Amino acid sequence: MRSRSLILGAVLCVVVVATALISFIWTPYDITQMDIPNKLQTPSLTHPFGTDHFGRDILSMIMIGARTSLAVALVAVGIGMGLGVPLGLWAAARKGGWTDEIIMRGNDLVFAFPALVIAILITAVFGAGATNAIIAIGIFNIPVFARITRGAALSLWEREFILAARVSGKGAARISLEHILPNVMNLLIVQGTIQFSLGILAEAGLSYVGLGAQPPVPSWGRMLADSQTMVSFAPHLALVPGLAIVISVLGLNLLGDGLRDYLDPRIRVART
Repeated sequence: MRSRSLILGAVLCVVVVATALISFIWTPYDITQMDIPNKLQTPSLTHPFGTDHFGRDILSMIMIGARTSLAVALVAVGIGMGLGVPLGLWAAARKGGWTDEIIMRGNDLVFAFPALVIAILITAVFGAGATNAIIAIGIFNIPVFARITRGAALSLWEREFILAARVSGKGAARISLEHILPNVMNLLIVQGTIQFSLGILAEAGLSYVGLGAQPPVPSWGRMLADSQTMVSFAPHLALVPGLAIVISVLGLNLLGDGLRDYLDPRIRVART
């Protein structure tokens, strides 16, 4: 409870997740119904965040947009961890060998192409959509988790308890799963929250340029793109989705900082 970052980050994340979950069963208005006579209304009791240029309720769109952003980021991080962590463990277990070299050079190759470039390549072949955005962000996350896992695992392979496990007859795969992975899990959890926030930003960026979720599915990034020509007379169109992105990313970053402080025993000892 002494970690303010952890508490504040957790509260902001709970708000965003709760908003997304509530949107599955209830939203103030139907976002598929246009109400042209009431378009571009400013925030009021009827429409707390106002309406857009089609008369749709912005609060309802923000709620469903939260669901889209969280789903894309969550699956993309899952892809990155699911493939990157085993690759990092494998590379660390084969340090200096050709397997390690191939994995690391492959990571360098993926790092050379940002998520936006990967998304452009994928959409050029398969078309724009949330699924392709997930694939693009997920591919970019793979080398991130692979490098972090490998770096943390390399320092553990020289420890005494690992040497004892090798002497007892355990193979590299079993040691990686039973001894290395549990000891790097804290680091992976913290990095996962950071990549989650970056995933939300990446999804918003891809949707902003038209490569993310497609209409009629709401997306915070596309809401920003639609509002850019109307900021001078309807600033709430850009302010509301922008704040939603800021709150989500800020909450996840604070949560990650708090988890790092809480899970790192060296920091706990220094504070006590």
